[in-house]
Amino acid sequence: MRTAPLSAGYGEGAERAAQVHSNTCKLWFAGKGCVVTDVSAYPVLTLSVNEHSMSTSMLCSQAGRPLYANEKEQAAQPAVTHGQQQRRSSRGIVTLRLPGAFPQRLIQNHRGGQLPGARCRAPTAEGNGQRRACGGRPGRRVESEEDEAGAGWSATLRDRPAPRFEGTGGPIRKMPPSASAVDFFQLFVPDNVLKNMVVQTNLYAKKFQERFGSDGAWVDVTLPEMKAFLGYVISTSTSHCESVLSIWSGGFYSNRSLALVMSQARFEKILKYFHVVAFRSSQTTHGLYKVQPFLDSLQNGFDAAFRPSQTQVLHEPLIDEDPVFIATCTERELRKRKKRKFSLWVRQCSSTGFIIQIYVHLKEGGGPDGLDALKNKPQLHSMVARSLCRTAAGRNYIIFTGPSITSLTLFEEFEKQGIYCCGLLSPRKSDCTGLPPSMLNSPALPPARGQHSIRTKGSMSLICWYNKGHFRFLTNAYSPVQQGVIIKRRTGEIPCPLAVEAFAAHLSYICKYDDKYSKYFISHKPNKTWQQVFWFAISIAINNAYILYKMSEAYHVKRYSRAQFGERLVRELLGLEDTSPSL
Repeated sequence: MRTAPLSAGYGEGAERAAQVHSNTCKLWFAGKGCVVTDVSAYPVLTLSVNEHSMSTSMLCSQAGRPLYANEKEQAAQPAVTHGQQQRRSSRGIVTLRLPGAFPQRLIQNHRGGQLPGARCRAPTAEGNGQRRACGGRPGRRVESEEDEAGAGWSATLRDRPAPRFEGTGGPIRKMPPSASAVDFFQLFVPDNVLKNMVVQTNLYAKKFQERFGSDGAWVDVTLPEMKAFLGYVISTSTSHCESVLSIWSGGFYSNRSLALVMSQARFEKILKYFHVVAFRSSQTTHGLYKVQPFLDSLQNGFDAAFRPSQTQVLHEPLIDEDPVFIATCTERELRKRKKRKFSLWVRQCSSTGFIIQIYVHLKEGGGPDGLDALKNKPQLHSMVARSLCRTAAGRNYIIFTGPSITSLTLFEEFEKQGIYCCGLLSPRKSDCTGLPPSMLNSPALPPARGQHSIRTKGSMSLICWYNKGHFRFLTNAYSPVQQGVIIKRRTGEIPCPLAVEAFAAHLSYICKYDDKYSKYFISHKPNKTWQQVFWFAISIAINNAYILYKMSEAYHVKRYSRAQFGERLVRELLGLEDTSPSL
């Protein structure tokens, strides 16, 4: 979007400012004087004024044909013959639409003279807003370059080596060829975690009955029953059925072999009392206290089982409902759905898809971790990035980020910790503090595909690359001198800086990963927030288990697809498959 200020004076107390967009000129009162912008490329002029204070008309003349912004004066003048005018006088807004071009440098008052203090500005092809000579003042482009130089930004490019990374990513623990699906799953959800769920569920059932009355149908749950309970809920990810109870129905999603393991009544009782943490401790203030111990245990399992590669991504994985499932829901069911009260962020290995770390942010509550923080999204997302990269310091990781996280301040902070970044930048979504304005404004005329401009500041590079649109990147992980290519099926190779090629490759992988991860998306929809978080975490654990399975020798013995691995895991949790100890 191109911006060029425009202001004009129409008397004491009047205020006018203006902004030129791609097809719209907007004028506001901003004091005396007039700054004229070259608006020859814009066929629409919108005047937003106060009709009571607009005592003087503004005539834009082209070939002796005036245009008026005041309906009273326009009525006393000959009709405009070369354009169609559309006026909306309510709230003082008048819009003039013309098929031809606007005058380039001439703005007249009703007496035919140029307005006092008028001066001309015309954006250059590079979008730097270079000022035309119409008053003898220095050009804006020169001022912009001086400001950038004063802030440390330069157009001089110097090669720099990539961050050195020692070691290789992959599984830490070697699994035997006979390892089963449940063996990989229990690397993250071991028996001691399941036993704790058994204890907490029985404790909650006891306290609940003491308060609300005895439940004669309840019997304390056991470890095999807890595994079967998890298996039933996980089965919704393979059957793509939102209701777990459909297993015992006679409908399309019924499964008699699974239904024989546990009765529907018993499953519903366990579901009613299921808890990871039964009661809040006196020191606990966190909103996720009922699931936080499980998340901590899951994180320890991720750290102990896998060593990530150098390139990683911070993003929000797919956790919303699948459109296919939404299409099968009735309007009443959709209305009953509660809006999700949390957001889930992950740090993910971009070479394998293994999720290294999870961060859950609650959307309600005060303080720096609640709704107050949501009002400033760049600040919130920077906080999320710091939490996700807390254990990544000093390892020379390269982190890819989206526009909401990318900022100069955060990247400089990470660089001091030995973390390097490459992020997509958006003038609208990103925190652009400290960045040169000339690189954030799009030029008037689009350059050829593949062309780019770069500004550097120390190890930081700001890249503006064009490919049917302007894409901006901020990085300290890749040299601004090295070149890469984006391969398109139809148009062939498009040249680009190396940072752009790297970002596109990892972004493409994440898009493919979201599609694969949806294979293990648990369709069960509980109402309680902590249970939603719990089942999302279980989905991530299953996905990580499959990634480790594909990287192990067991995959060469029996090559299960993602769907087959999930089905195998469900049957093993329900005890329908022989899983002799293999560890």
